[in-house]
Amino acid sequence: MVSIRPEELSERDNYKFLIGSIIPRPVAVVTSVSEETIINIAPFSYFNIVTSNPPIVSLAIQRKSGEMKDTVRNIVTTKEAVIHIADETSLEDINQTAANLKATESELSLTNFTLGDSEEVSVPLIEELKIKMEVELYQHVPIGSDQEVNADLLLLKIKKYHIVDELYHEGRIDPDLLNPVSRLAGNDYATLGEKRTIKRPD
Repeated sequence: MVSIRPEELSERDNYKFLIGSIIPRPVAVVTSVSEETIINIAPFSYFNIVTSNPPIVSLAIQRKSGEMKDTVRNIVTTKEAVIHIADETSLEDINQTAANLKATESELSLTNFTLGDSEEVSVPLIEELKIKMEVELYQHVPIGSDQEVNADLLLLKIKKYHIVDELYHEGRIDPDLLNPVSRLAGNDYATLGEKRTIKRPD
């Protein structure tokens, strides 16, 4: 067995080890709006549930050369966003939103996505994606040292869910019809694949 302390690795090697090991990761497609009303769309796979009461999800977003990503800056400023669950039907368009654009440019122009109005927040939602969550900022936690912040952890409280009708049955989501995609390492994504049911012990 290989045993390695993280401090023995470069930042890049730690990154490669983590994204290759912690798989598959759900993908959040996040819309946010800048102070200049530029629509930002970006996918993130450091994404998960924190708690269901109150309903809070987390996004961890790495900084580039110490600078906040546009998504973080927008959410910290406006306190609002919309999170969408990535699905296979829209994967090509989702992938386009990962492009490195200037803060004055919108990723929307690279996609076939259409925007719709949210009900609880001022940020628009993406019509084509099957699950949408209007969220407000619950807490922002900068991650790093006194000398340098390397990432931003956003805890986001859900204000409203939007789910396409065919996915929702008696309070449950049909995973096969959602057809979610998850992130692996490199340029790789994974689909849901085979499911296995095992009863939990009492």
